[in-house]
Amino acid sequence: MDDQTLNLLKHPVGTFQWNGNPNSEEIKNAIKELERFPEELKKSLAGVTKETLKNRYRPQGWTIAQVVHHLADSHMHSYLRFKHAILEDIPSIKDYKEADWAMLEDASNIDISCSIDLLTALHKRWTGFLNLCSEAQLSRTYFHPERDKYYPLHTTILLYAWHGIHHIAHIENAKRKGY
Repeated sequence: MDDQTLNLLKHPVGTFQWNGNPNSEEIKNAIKELERFPEELKKSLAGVTKETLKNRYRPQGWTIAQVVHHLADSHMHSYLRFKHAILEDIPSIKDYKEADWAMLEDASNIDISCSIDLLTALHKRWTGFLNLCSEAQLSRTYFHPERDKYYPLHTTILLYAWHGIHHIAHIENAKRKGY
């Protein structure tokens, strides 16, 4: 497989474009995307068979089931990072190795319905929280020591709106043509 094809499979909606100073409309739209995400994920997974859940979105990529469980893991981490950033002065967050988590037995063997339910509840709670935050609160930041990078919350909202769309595109690709 050539590099261009592999890159399209890795990033079917393109890579995230960092916006360090989003305007209020961009933030509001990203929060709406986060609100819609659980239902969009459910639509994407409607009718998927147990066998199709084993499809990979690219060679050596994750299966559909691993993607769904990764979304729950990732979005839980993000929600907690937001809370820490609101309550602490530029907290350093604890990273986790996503690929290692995706290789744990639960990411392949536990029914995806529990992660879908978790994401549904989590996104309701997360977006409710975000809609109550002030502009000053959404300007707060956390520090990612492994990446040596600061993450303002308003930008991270956009990142996670993209993250959901990105992985739904992976699921759609794996449904059409699994690897």
